[in-house]
Amino acid sequence: MLLSMTGHGEAHSHVGGRAIAVDVRTVNNKYFKVSMRTGDRYTALEPLIEATVRQQVRRGTVQVELRVEREATPDDYRLNETVLASYRRQLESIEQHLRLTEPIRLESLLALPGVVEERAAVRASEDTLWLAVEPVLREALDNLDRMRREEGRAMSADLRGNRELVAAALDRIELRAPLVVALYRTRLLERINNWLQGVDTTGIPAITPTDVVREVGLFTDRSDISEEIVRLRSHLSQFDSLLQQAEPTGRKLDFLIQEMFRETNTIGSKANDVEIAREVIEIKTLIERMREMIQNVE
Repeated sequence: MLLSMTGHGEAHSHVGGRAIAVDVRTVNNKYFKVSMRTGDRYTALEPLIEATVRQQVRRGTVQVELRVEREATPDDYRLNETVLASYRRQLESIEQHLRLTEPIRLESLLALPGVVEERAAVRASEDTLWLAVEPVLREALDNLDRMRREEGRAMSADLRGNRELVAAALDRIELRAPLVVALYRTRLLERINNWLQGVDTTGIPAITPTDVVREVGLFTDRSDISEEIVRLRSHLSQFDSLLQQAEPTGRKLDFLIQEMFRETNTIGSKANDVEIAREVIEIKTLIERMREMIQNVE
């Protein structure tokens, strides 16, 4: 089954006072590449994230975003008693100097810089964090895989349809090929007869049936496309088999498309026939459409 290289998957979880969200997006690329946004606190998890992604994605550019939000608790804040006492002494001194009658209010002191400190959150160990993040990442990758498979099924159906059209055009070429030699023989004889009627053949060596047969034989050798037809049919058969394989086949399909295009070009250059040339143009158009789609297959 084909897998598209384009997809999106996300997952969310709430574990141990942490809200964890993972977003995974993939786009087509000839090679495998991972880019991550994890935040400074979670960079240590990036090798583990990449190793997990590699288990499910073989080719393409993968963008992973990890968001972890920790819920605040009362233990996250404390009063700096030293700073608070310093503020109070200074204000009492000013109060006596200016003979102020308004009492010093505690809430006013709490709003001053440095009185309330936010304690640095105790960082969990790498193993503890990974135990919380890994299931969310795998769920996001499963959702990504589901989307890629759905798109892959649609791509496979389209590729099979184009492959059948190529095979039908190749059938028409195969039926037409023997007629090309017969038509050439007829045209050659007509030209020879027309030429003989308009010139004085005295002293000119006679043209024998053997000469005509030899010329037609040379034309047949030059325009024989039977081998190219056989190879192109073989490529179409291999193409169909690759579409049914379970493992990623994008690279093999891409190579096979190049070979199909090469054989088609050779048929067009050797056949020397207008009808076959039309079929060759149709086949090349279909192959190009298939090639563009395969660029997005893993």
